[in-house]
Amino acid sequence: MSRAVRGSWATIPADEERHRPLYARVLGLRFVNPGGVLCFVFFEGAIALAALLALAELVSWWAVLVLPAAVAVMVKLNDVVAAVVVRSAAAVPEQERDRFRRQVEPVVGRARVDWLRHSVPGAVVRGEPVAGENPGTDGPGTGEPGANGSGPGPKAARRQGTAEPGS
Repeated sequence: MSRAVRGSWATIPADEERHRPLYARVLGLRFVNPGGVLCFVFFEGAIALAALLALAELVSWWAVLVLPAAVAVMVKLNDVVAAVVVRSAAAVPEQERDRFRRQVEPVVGRARVDWLRHSVPGAVVRGEPVAGENPGTDGPGTGEPGANGSGPGPKAARRQGTAEPGS
């Protein structure tokens, strides 16, 4: 790739390039910007893991060389994929981006839901009270206002024959 094209897509300014970790500079990462700790884990951590696996005789000693190289290849591949995603996103016209944003943004409001008698499974909705039950009570012996005919309870506020709460 030419230097001009690379500079136009780079996310790191040129004056900050020299302050990046050596691992990121050697791999030529442009879109993935790991910090110093993450670079340490990628390189020295992979060497330490490979050495421990080799000492435990789970892998051969070649793993001490191969594992850090495999991690570096995966990090560079991640950077290449990120570059493709950024370039394809930049190619989408602004009109398409606005349309996508409108589709993704949640709509705030209220939706009217019509209650049907059969829409609540397991709920029994009836228009007349059962024999022995006072329509203005919460039930026999509940001790709440409206129990045993002592006054209208919360259920008396509901219209009979509807399943809509609060109406």
